Amino acid sequence: MVKLAKSLAGHDKDHVYAVINEDENNVYLADGKSRTLDRPKRKNRRHVQLIFHFSEEYTQLLGSVGSDSDLVHVLRVYHSAVSGSEQ
Repeated sequence: MVKLAKSLAGHDKDHVYAVINEDENNVYLADGKSRTLDRPKRKNRRHVQLIFHFSEEYTQLLGSVGSDSDLVHVLRVYHSAVSGSEQ
């Protein structure tokens, strides 16, 4: 299953990505647009914050990511859910 993470440092601060892969020191992030699944961004894991709070419906969406367009859709749904809960 894909996890989501928010960038805490760098020029992309506050940008939300999907975590595609992880190793000991780094995470590999994609957003489906500028960073695609086949060209993920490598970022130090200390510079991201994992996002864990999801509804069950959203968790099912995360499990179905198979292409960049799926990833764009999932992130769009996440952003609309977050912006809706802040108001």
